[in-house]
Amino acid sequence: MKYIGVFFLISLLCKSQNTDLRLLQSINAKNYPTWDEAMKGVSFSVYPAMPVTVGGIWINGYLKKDYELKRNAFKSASSIGLALAVASGLKYVVNRTRPYNDYPNEIIKRDDAGPYSFPSGHTTAAFSTATALSLTYKKWEVIVPSILYAGFVGYSRMRLGMHYPSDVLGGAVIGVGSGFLVWRLDKIIRKTQSSKKSKELSP
Repeated sequence: MKYIGVFFLISLLCKSQNTDLRLLQSINAKNYPTWDEAMKGVSFSVYPAMPVTVGGIWINGYLKKDYELKRNAFKSASSIGLALAVASGLKYVVNRTRPYNDYPNEIIKRDDAGPYSFPSGHTTAAFSTATALSLTYKKWEVIVPSILYAGFVGYSRMRLGMHYPSDVLGGAVIGVGSGFLVWRLDKIIRKTQSSKKSKELSP
């Protein structure tokens, strides 16, 4: 019976891998030089987007003398840092090679990157940044463009042949999850501090 279960699991993983590859092929197919150069720019944009986002939130808080915004800048930096640390660690744990290495005759390589594929670091950075912005301002005019931008970064990584769709999905989950985790921990810390302060002040 256990062998049937193992066979079923292997079959499921193979089917998932085939779906992953087919979807990537449809996104990565054919050469469009102008579009592909633009996708390199979209991918690269996450590097300045992270410090600009954190710095922008802090400066906004400083100018408005808003303690919450400045605290949110610290939480944003923490959540982005956590997301990138988790993603970097997973790359070496999972050890998944790039799709253009696995399928050199089927996937077009349009950029350069390290040897490991899962999860997508660029997508992780984009979604953690978008989540930090969304949790800070909580306005649809901030949330929608932020998430669309993060999704576009994920698309660019597939278009460039750097990642499977599952790599991008993994990066998105880590990015969003890290943001909500840091905000949740901050809420718990503040509640604990408030409770402790109340006890100290009570007669």
